[in-house]
Amino acid sequence: MIINSKNIQTIDRIPLNNKFVNDCLPKIKLNYFKSLLKILFYSKICIFYFFYLSYSLYYKSLEKCTYGEDVCTRLINWINLKLKQLILSCLILVILFELIIYKIISRIHLIHMVFVFVYFYSYSHGLHFDDHGFYNFKGYFILFIIFLFIFLPINFLIYLIKKKKIIIIIIYIIIFIFTLVSAKFLYKKSMSNCKNWSKGLNNTFLDNNSKKYGCRITFPIKCPYQIFKNFLDYTKFSGKKCSKLHIDAKRKILKLSKSPYINDKVNRIGYPLTNKDPSCSLDFIDTHNLIKKYFLENLVDMEKKEFLDKYFKNKFPEIEVDFSNNKYGEMNINLNYNKTLSRERALLEKNSSPYSKNILIIFIDSVSRVNSLRQLKKTLKFFEKFMNYKGVSQKFHSFQFFKYHSFMYYTSYNFPLLFFGRVRKKNMVKITKYLKKNGYITCYSGDLCDKDNTRILHNLTNEEIYDHQFILCDPNNESFNINYIRCLYGKQNIVHLLEYGNQFWRKYKDNRKFFLIVSNDGHEGTLEVVKYDDNIIFNFLNNLFNDNLLNNTSIILLSDHGVGMPSIYYYYDFYRIEKQLPMLYMIINDRKNISYEEQYKYININQQSFITAYDIYNTIGNLIYGDKYNSIKNKAKYYDIPKSKFGKSLFNKIDQKIRNPHFYKKVGPMVTYACRK
Repeated sequence: MIINSKNIQTIDRIPLNNKFVNDCLPKIKLNYFKSLLKILFYSKICIFYFFYLSYSLYYKSLEKCTYGEDVCTRLINWINLKLKQLILSCLILVILFELIIYKIISRIHLIHMVFVFVYFYSYSHGLHFDDHGFYNFKGYFILFIIFLFIFLPINFLIYLIKKKKIIIIIIYIIIFIFTLVSAKFLYKKSMSNCKNWSKGLNNTFLDNNSKKYGCRITFPIKCPYQIFKNFLDYTKFSGKKCSKLHIDAKRKILKLSKSPYINDKVNRIGYPLTNKDPSCSLDFIDTHNLIKKYFLENLVDMEKKEFLDKYFKNKFPEIEVDFSNNKYGEMNINLNYNKTLSRERALLEKNSSPYSKNILIIFIDSVSRVNSLRQLKKTLKFFEKFMNYKGVSQKFHSFQFFKYHSFMYYTSYNFPLLFFGRVRKKNMVKITKYLKKNGYITCYSGDLCDKDNTRILHNLTNEEIYDHQFILCDPNNESFNINYIRCLYGKQNIVHLLEYGNQFWRKYKDNRKFFLIVSNDGHEGTLEVVKYDDNIIFNFLNNLFNDNLLNNTSIILLSDHGVGMPSIYYYYDFYRIEKQLPMLYMIINDRKNISYEEQYKYININQQSFITAYDIYNTIGNLIYGDKYNSIKNKAKYYDIPKSKFGKSLFNKIDQKIRNPHFYKKVGPMVTYACRK
């Protein structure tokens, strides 16, 4: 050690006496370290407390719902609290992150950052709202990034202050203030742009004449969709394409399957025939997922011909996933044409004269009327070209319904009204019973295995199950609530669903047919995903039309409520209004049995009438029974008729003076925000 003269002089100035060295100095050091340890101890407690607060608020924001996915979203104030908890949790975490960056607290606390994104990812990633369907975690991550960007200009200002560049600091502050003022001005200007909100197809508009129509729709004040739409299209940002997704799908099926009919060497896996399973008629909300269990226990090896002949006889599985060429799989669909069924139903056709020989219903969950105009442009062009009614000679005519109003914000309440004509109760009868009685062959395809809304109720009989039924219960189909396109085996889910319907439509081209497709592509918060279905649905309809396979067909494109998931739009009134005004479009064909002038006069008027799912149920009944429908009388068990006493067919006159939300008070709780008397 080198001791210079300065050090020696400094040492000489210290009064060195034994008493000070032996007594005072150790006490000073001890007190200093005690104080320092105390401060450090309490600061660590504070830091850990804030991390804990962040985690607990995040946990509180998770929706733990036991009544089904959609029921979770019915209480506005409750969701409002959940979102606030999520935002506050993320803000606390970002502030702690800032403290770590500036070395105010130890960088060892980055462990907490890793913990929150690893543990909560695994906890909040799933198919159900119990796990929040990945939606909560994705919102958390996006909020985290947004808050980091908000803090970015502040961080840059701190950097400039450290560098002591006064002129640059002044210029930066001026630019920053100008940017904030400009952004606020542009935001307000864009927010007030709701002028096209009431516009419909064919340059028509919602008529809000309260004297003529009982329901006066509340128009939104702020319409921020144009601002945010380019930032919420995750499919576009990620460059996600179904054809480029490569996952080991076979491994996942084998891991989860409990079927004794396949093994690790299987190359071609066949889906079981779900319409042959007795459990398909049971309630899937109050009990565990029986159809998923049935599916996983009855997958079959399509190469074991002896077993197939014995087990299925002449009705082999209609859906096969082929892994012969790769582990990613390819789905092949081959719908079983039932010649005997075709003949039996043809004999029943003589007993009735329906308005439409064929009925095709495309149901997309959670799509508002306005959002359908934004996202399903080509599909609605198909409807629009049939809108100008030119009398009896015109083969098709389409209608749009501006005031179709949902009962609730969730599907499990609205959907039964569409196909059972009643709220959920025992001894319900599905519309398929009346379709079969009148000679229709029925078909269903849907992408949600967990909760099939068409069989949502107790005590349904096997005769009400669809003649042909395809449900995407594949373990690789984890698509519910995801904010980008839903893919399975290299194609969008809806491609498989419509291909099943396409084969059904063509193989039974001479029979009366009823086909219902249920897609959940609209069930997400960005309002963007459903636009990727547009070309697919349009091509499906257009190809059938060009091949003259839509003759004598009525087509219904609808939803049961508008967007029903919390999102960035949640705090704006357009969101709350739109989620109560779902889309409804119809094309009516086969007019030979219709009293044209009177009934088409009413359905034209009803385009501006306040209507609900009860009216749609009655309209389907009217299409099935034709002119005889109005003579059907209510029985003692009114649920066993194709007519609801709470609605009217859209071919009939609806008294708009009494038709408003108050009219339905005796039916059940009707949540209304969009309609005012």
